[in-house]
Amino acid sequence: MVRLYARLLGAHLRSLLEYEADFWIMMAGTIMMQVVNVAFLSAIFAKVPSINGWSFWTVVAMFGMVAVAEGVGSLFFEGMWNLAWQINQGDLDYMMVRPYPIVLQVSSMQVGINGLSNIVTGGLMLGFAVSHVDVSWSAGRVGLALVVLLSAIVVKVAINLATNSVSFWMQSPSPMFAFAVHQVGDLARFPISVYPLALKAALGFVLPFAFVSFFPVSVVLGHGPAWLGLVTPLVALYCVGVAWWVFSRGLRRYESTGS
Repeated sequence: MVRLYARLLGAHLRSLLEYEADFWIMMAGTIMMQVVNVAFLSAIFAKVPSINGWSFWTVVAMFGMVAVAEGVGSLFFEGMWNLAWQINQGDLDYMMVRPYPIVLQVSSMQVGINGLSNIVTGGLMLGFAVSHVDVSWSAGRVGLALVVLLSAIVVKVAINLATNSVSFWMQSPSPMFAFAVHQVGDLARFPISVYPLALKAALGFVLPFAFVSFFPVSVVLGHGPAWLGLVTPLVALYCVGVAWWVFSRGLRRYESTGS
């Protein structure tokens, strides 16, 4: 199954690389967006020494976590964002008769090549951030960092699947609900401790974007509510379960286009 998934993604990637100018323009545009983000942060911290106890580099680490998670989601699971269109056009009919999980067919329908530049720039931000933060690194801490990073990516991808699966009920060709939730996720680039209680609860439990950046960075760097970062793998499993349940429920009510 993994091999077939990789082949599907590879076919889409090769088709995108046929247009080299588009490829490089998209890569450059994504990198510029991350550069602007860092410049924006630099402008903020030029005026204040810290944000609620969080330094410039710790916030850069949060930006990096979000960028890597979004990059992986875009590069390997971009097809989720086309689910609304496939439902509206009845394209799921073809997928339902194939001997391959529908959710994986949907996910591999498209490759977001801009995800590659997000992964690279996000990785660079994480690298520079940890090199400027006073952390005592050990084999255990490195292992913990890898586990929470992978878990954070799973949380982000699962939220994408769950929110796009709402399209089964909305029946619109555009994933408006998923896009709106995605915009809310941008708030997780900053420490959630700076937000009001209601927003903390929303980002921490209702839509757990805080487990994409804030809590994983807290546990790795030993800053803030570090103990909550330890449950990031459990939150990832929970998000996968919810996403699968929402997708499965939506798929059961799929009625095609009637033609």
